[in-house]
Amino acid sequence: MNGVHDLGGMHGMGPIRHEADEPTFHERWEGRVYALTRVLRTRGGLWNLDAFRHGQEVLPPAEYFRMSYYERWWAWLLKTVVAAGDVTQAEVESGRPAVGSPRKSVLVTADAVPSMVDLRASARRDVAAARRFKPGHRVRARNLNPTGHTRLPRYVRAKRGVVVLDRGVFLFPDTNAHLLGEKPQHLYSVRFAARELWGEQASPHDFVHVDLWDDYLEPA
Repeated sequence: MNGVHDLGGMHGMGPIRHEADEPTFHERWEGRVYALTRVLRTRGGLWNLDAFRHGQEVLPPAEYFRMSYYERWWAWLLKTVVAAGDVTQAEVESGRPAVGSPRKSVLVTADAVPSMVDLRASARRDVAAARRFKPGHRVRARNLNPTGHTRLPRYVRAKRGVVVLDRGVFLFPDTNAHLLGEKPQHLYSVRFAARELWGEQASPHDFVHVDLWDDYLEPA
């Protein structure tokens, strides 16, 4: 969806400040939020990666900018545990389980943690899907402005590029985020000239490669 969180960034947000020797987590609670999220996301459905991203996209812009990285994760997590029926809003606000509420089953046991630390679910799918483009094909990114989740950056929309690589078949985030099915399709690496994206002030020697799904592209 279009918003302050646009994939690829927006102008006027100030410089990116790099912190020397930045720790993995600045506060202990951040590590706990990360761990909780990893465990809950083992269930899929409402907890899939694309739904997780979209859950942060719909935060009000003022809140999105006010929050730190893991505060956004926490906001999404609190909303989703209620939506999934794991807890009630009253339980979240009180910090106490309701009298007589059932205990949830264990999702991940302690002995399973080491094996899952480096494990990531793959979005690649071993299924047949029609391939509309091949390396060398000239394409244009469609000028889409969806109200739902998308991985199509605004800065490439309506811009022309060249397919340089077919990465294979992957689930489609735009439908997966809303539990509308995986809709597997080909994912391409598309090369855009910097001048196509940003005009004559850009260097003629610079290019940007963006991974784009079949549904994002049309012949140029």
